[in-house]
Amino acid sequence: MDPVAILERVIAAAPQAVDAAGSLDELEDVEASLLGRSSEVADVRRGMSTLDEDLRPRVGAMLNEVTERLNGMVAARRAMLKRSAETDRLTSESIDVSLEAVRFPLGATHLIQQTIDEVVDIFVGLGYQVASGPEAELAWYNFDALNTPPTHPARLESDTMYLDWGDPGDEVLLRTQTSPVQARWMETHEPPVYVVVPGKCYRTDTVDATHLPVFHQIEGLAVDEGIVFSDLKGTLLHFAREFFGPATSVRLRPHFFPFTEPSAELDVSCFACDGDDPGCRVCTGAGFLEMLGCGMVDPNVFEAVGYDPGAVTGFAFGVGVERLAMVRHGIDSIKHFIDNDRRFLEQFR
Repeated sequence: MDPVAILERVIAAAPQAVDAAGSLDELEDVEASLLGRSSEVADVRRGMSTLDEDLRPRVGAMLNEVTERLNGMVAARRAMLKRSAETDRLTSESIDVSLEAVRFPLGATHLIQQTIDEVVDIFVGLGYQVASGPEAELAWYNFDALNTPPTHPARLESDTMYLDWGDPGDEVLLRTQTSPVQARWMETHEPPVYVVVPGKCYRTDTVDATHLPVFHQIEGLAVDEGIVFSDLKGTLLHFAREFFGPATSVRLRPHFFPFTEPSAELDVSCFACDGDDPGCRVCTGAGFLEMLGCGMVDPNVFEAVGYDPGAVTGFAFGVGVERLAMVRHGIDSIKHFIDNDRRFLEQFR
């Protein structure tokens, strides 16, 4: 058969055969049928030696052209099939990043810790340092160093949680206030001293609307030369206005604490009614809210920690964190802080 006719027929039928290959494996079969050892193109190449000399150049040139065109068709189809396969794979394995991922609920800082952080920030802004100490404490630091005599009612087991540990004479207990840290700090630091002490306290209180056996307190201590009572009032006035609002005023009422002399209770003006509403649900018409205890540090406390009461003076105060949070947010029961009720907690995210 005429080799030219064979090659013309092959090149004419090749595009349809190549395009019909729907996969790389099918294309391999088509390529073998067009260019393989058993193909008509291979038969023409093997028969070149038997052709007349005048026909051989023409057939040779046509054979090269057909081979090149067939290789081009197969290569183009192979590239297209590879792209299509890759697209299909990417589609089947893709992740739609536009879809929202599964979100787990995030926690938030508890209102008690929020309150502690805010109060501490106020005093750090005044130059105070933050101090901490052990919650399991010695009676010496919790009571004796703070001028609380052995006969004081607070030292009874009905008020204080004692630990059955160590030498009974050491009287190890869960601290009833954060004030022991003040004594420990003064023992290891020379004046001037300006510290705030946030932390947990423990007392044998029955749980009710205003009491918990475990609660939080922030103590403050300032010791320096020439500190007077008006410094205490000015400091607490600044704190009250920062925490409750710039229109807040304060008043001091005489009181007694073993570790301060003179001592006072600090009241803040009602931020809800300014004392103008006899039916105010926050202050019940009193106009002021009892907030914290304070006073000038008793000289006996200075002597217990090795300070010279003739050279320095100072003031101290202690405030309940739960009390601060309840007053500012109008919370009617301290038990809300420990109930783990998300309806309550999520209001303060």
